[in-house]
Amino acid sequence: MSKVWFVTGSNSGIGLGIAKSALAGGDHVVATGRNMEKLRAAFANVSPDNLELIPLDVTEATQAQSAVEGAVKRFGRIDVLVNNAGYSLLGNFEEISVEDLKSLFQANFYGVVNVLKAALPVLRKQRSGHIFNISSVAGAVGLKHCSAYSATKFAVEGLSAAVATEVEQFGIHVTVIEPGFFRTNLIERGSAKYAKSTIADYAHEGSAEDMWSKYDGKQPGDPFRLGKAVVKIANMEQPMKLFVAGEDALDVITPVVEERLKTMQENAEFSKSTAISE
Repeated sequence: MSKVWFVTGSNSGIGLGIAKSALAGGDHVVATGRNMEKLRAAFANVSPDNLELIPLDVTEATQAQSAVEGAVKRFGRIDVLVNNAGYSLLGNFEEISVEDLKSLFQANFYGVVNVLKAALPVLRKQRSGHIFNISSVAGAVGLKHCSAYSATKFAVEGLSAAVATEVEQFGIHVTVIEPGFFRTNLIERGSAKYAKSTIADYAHEGSAEDMWSKYDGKQPGDPFRLGKAVVKIANMEQPMKLFVAGEDALDVITPVVEERLKTMQENAEFSKSTAISE
């Protein structure tokens, strides 16, 4: 039986790779994005039979509700929800304004919240569904110039883990995806946002934009291969709760997880010493 996918941020990158992979597998796809012109261009050569394009700015809760209602009206259900929409804000924490940080959270975290709030009643009524929340290596590891972006992705991972325990009773699965460097527009000039260098103590390191933009177009990950992997996970009877995507992601995350476990084990007795003494 074919599935109905609802994918945010579908006009490019990982969202487009997932949407087109689902279509290639014979599934139905509701592809959403803020810019309908870009969305139509991205799917210009795709038959409309299994595709619905819906405008959605995930920062607007009312739009999320309308988009979900539109998806159900067109295809009758939602089987797979992919929360992918978002952007990057890079730079030293001290040089990032609180206003810019709040705006990033509005898109990367509250965007997920808005779509989940709209879609979960549908999945719960169905007593089935699969949610994919796109995180990042930066959602598992602290990286230079990524404090703001990491904060939003760590928040998404915490939300995902907690919600998963609440909705599994309704047959709803939740998978967090931690992609490494994929060839998307995330760090493309004009797409990524950067803090302005304003503090002299950081000046000798150069700007965050100079450090990160040089990787644009050289990322090893293929969004369409990731899309195929996501479709494969969606078809698993017992899907994984976490998928680390890319060899580079494994190389970065693995030692951090191992070091954390090592520290916990080495200090186990010290941790236990904080208990109330009877």
